Amino acid sequence: MIKLPGLIDTHVHLREPGATQKEDFATGSRAAIAGGYTTILDMPNNPEPTVSIKALQKKICLAKPRIYSDVGFHFGATPDSIAFFQKVQKKVFGLKVYMNHTTGTLLIEDQKILERIFNSWPSHKIIMVHAEGETLEKAIFLAGKFKKKLHVCHLSLKDQLMMVKKAKNDGLAITCEVSAHHLFLTDKDLKKLGPFGMMRPPLSTKKDQDFLWKNIDYIDTIASDHAPHTIMEKQSIPSPNGVPGLETTLPLLLTAVSEKRLTIDNVIRLCHTNPSKIFNISTEKNTYIEVYITKPYTLNPKHLFTKCGWTPFEGMRVRGEVKRVILRGKTIFENGQFRGKPRGQIIYPSDTVSEYI
Repeated sequence: MIKLPGLIDTHVHLREPGATQKEDFATGSRAAIAGGYTTILDMPNNPEPTVSIKALQKKICLAKPRIYSDVGFHFGATPDSIAFFQKVQKKVFGLKVYMNHTTGTLLIEDQKILERIFNSWPSHKIIMVHAEGETLEKAIFLAGKFKKKLHVCHLSLKDQLMMVKKAKNDGLAITCEVSAHHLFLTDKDLKKLGPFGMMRPPLSTKKDQDFLWKNIDYIDTIASDHAPHTIMEKQSIPSPNGVPGLETTLPLLLTAVSEKRLTIDNVIRLCHTNPSKIFNISTEKNTYIEVYITKPYTLNPKHLFTKCGWTPFEGMRVRGEVKRVILRGKTIFENGQFRGKPRGQIIYPSDTVSEYI
């Protein structure tokens, strides 16, 4: 048994409001706790997107009485949402700009609108981008032009990481995340997984994956990009992109530790310390998890708390079963069972301006 600080996932899609057949605040936060995450940040690209003060307040009200983990929110970028930037900046952790096609309706490709968005967002706050290929170059250029802090979401390719490394070396305020599915699956797994391996960005090559592992020190965080869909939805044509990940990321990483591909310090850096520093998330010493790492076990969707009820890692032998979760000194999860009522809180950025980047 080892003790770890409560993990922080800054990239989660809880699907509420508008798509609660996939996930909701209660089920998603339960999945987070079962996976060792005591703090998660929810993305804005719902069917009812988080692009106004009213939409943000609705999410807060829906989540507040029902969450098991602590939950914070990101804001979505649109031409109209610019008007709310100053008013929401103390209530959200980052601005998400969708520069490539993905789930939702928040895609922005117009250069002039992108410039307005980058210029208008407060400079001490993070801009998160879904940017693949050439659009990542555009995002890096805009962040440099307007002197903004840039966080690259779910980076998956060698070329992308090389761009980030160059930007870091050039002194740009840039960080990046990788998701577990890009570290532990490749495009060759699509033959077996079919639609259950469909995601954005798509699974990459073994060569790309190996480059991510070899350059893990240049990666700032690991996020689950938990993006659940129902089994029926994934089997439809076309299949929606996205896979669940809150309950599988930690055991995958601790399995990599057992294989000497990572260290425990790497896991803490990528899943606790850096997310806290980059996004100004307060942490507490009496919030922690206890994990059993000696005995391997098989990932079984029947034992997951996510509403979608499946995982692309089904059948994989892993280590790192979460045995106990303590939130602010109270045991809320133990031996696969939740104890007591939901104790999660809605969280907001700390007053300290991040000095990480």
